[in-house]
Amino acid sequence: MTSNGTTSYVAHHLKIASHPDQLFAEDALSLVHITSRGYPRAVNNLALQALVAAFAAGKNLVDEAAAHASVSEVIGD
Repeated sequence: MTSNGTTSYVAHHLKIASHPDQLFAEDALSLVHITSRGYPRAVNNLALQALVAAFAAGKNLVDEAAAHASVSEVIGD
């Protein structure tokens, strides 16, 4: 899927989970999209780990640092 598709995909899943607010910064979503190459399963895995990383850091927004942490966790970099 495209970058815009990834953004919409994540927003849709957050809406289904009853969280309509923006939880991901644009740079974080961009990194998730680039790393996942738009594959939905990879987007899911990276977004979940990014949410966990942001929560562990006490952040209310998934930023680029949390997205980098998710990439390291999922890919093992």
